[in-house]
Order: sequence, then C-alpha cells, then structure tokens
Amino acid sequence: MSADVVEALGKIQLFNGIHPKGLERIASICSEETYRLGDVVFREGDVGDKLYLILDGKIRISREVSGMGEEALAVLGAGQAFGEMSLIDDFPRSADARVHERCRLLVLTKEALEDLLFLDKDLAYEILWNFVRILSSRLRETNDKMTFLSVTGKF
Repeated sequence: MSADVVEALGKIQLFNGIHPKGLERIASICSEETYRLGDVVFREGDVGDKLYLILDGKIRISREVSGMGEEALAVLGAGQAFGEMSLIDDFPRSADARVHERCRLLVLTKEALEDLLFLDKDLAYEILWNFVRILSSRLRETNDKMTFLSVTGKF
C-alpha cells in the first residue's frame, strides 16, 4: 500500500493513535475499491464481514422506512469508517450503505483483521480499545436522541 493510504488510515478514528508500523500492517491486509454515484456498497440484511474506510468521497448510511422511503441516518466522508459492527458480531447489516458522492474505499475483511489481531496482541489492544470508545460514543448519541424524542413527544 502507498504512503498516502497509511497516512489516511492514521486519520481514521478507529486507528487513532496507532503507531506507524501498526498502520503499515493494517494497510497491508486491506484492498481498495471504487464506487460511482448511486452504487450500493451493501444493503440492510446482507451478511457483514467487511469494514470500509473512506479515502475519498461520501457514503450515505440509510434505512428504508415503510411508507416513507429512504431515511438517511448519516452521510460519511473521507476519514470515516462504516460497517465496523460486522467485525464484532455475526448479525446482518443494520442499514444500507449507498454512494452519495463517487468514492474510493479501503476494505478490511473480518478474517484478515482477526488473523492480524491474533498475531499482534499489542495492536489488537489498541484497535479494540478504539472500538470501545467509538461504540460508547455512539451509544451516548443514541441515548441523547432518545431522550430528546421522549421529551419532545416525538417518540
């Protein structure tokens, strides 16, 4: 992988604070994919076994709401990751990932990451601790949204 990919990995929240050699090891097990506007990276209900890191472009995370159509949950850009829940559990995808703006993605498979984490325990600790921080932050955001909806009577 090129130096720009290693640098991009270091800017992604999931790999925040990881030493350069660790980033190089992660980069070595990734592949690159490009998508055009309107492409679907994955759909809700699909088997999840990959983490996607956005190098360029934008991805819209959404769900289909019966009778209403697509509800955008987030629009993610360069330096953000999506699909990380599939690296932790064996549940189907919980939302759609659609290309919002032509993009270049770095793809990390569950199998490749598990192999790397097994071989490098220090790197495993750093990555898993970052996972905990991210998921904790998302849970807090969800709790805040639920509280807001409850208080405003929109729930």
